[in-house]
Amino acid sequence: MKKPSKALVNKLQEFSFNQKSIDELDLFKQQGNIFHLIHENNSHHADLIDSDFLNRTYSIRVNSNIYNVKIQRPIDDAVQKMGYALRSAKTVDSIKAPMPGIIIDLKVEKGQKIKKGDTLLILEAMKMENAIVSPKDTTIKEVYTTVGETVDKNKLLIDFE
Repeated sequence: MKKPSKALVNKLQEFSFNQKSIDELDLFKQQGNIFHLIHENNSHHADLIDSDFLNRTYSIRVNSNIYNVKIQRPIDDAVQKMGYALRSAKTVDSIKAPMPGIIIDLKVEKGQKIKKGDTLLILEAMKMENAIVSPKDTTIKEVYTTVGETVDKNKLLIDFE
């Protein structure tokens, strides 16, 4: 990530970050979606409450405060300036891995009917658990992955009918 990305927190504060700042985080995963973070010599407990990886939105409880975070990549700014919207007219017939990682939970099986927003699987990548959700109401045609499998970016994971 050469150009910095932005994080909009609670629709009020904007922060810039790059890969170096991510790598330098003093972050330890305790269990599930619970993390321990040290920032400026202060200890914090963080709990990932909700995540929508496709839309890059996350709800995080740090100590007793809840923060809603929207990640904006440099390409998002460029697309918006051109007057386009990402994924606006695209029909989604399958789910591919958005990044390399490990499948830590599979929530669906072949033939199962699902609703838009239902969690399909959990992908662990970069010390984060990412819930991959259904973009539409549909039926699972085929599942091409298993729990514990390491997947590369763009690996076909699920087909829809």
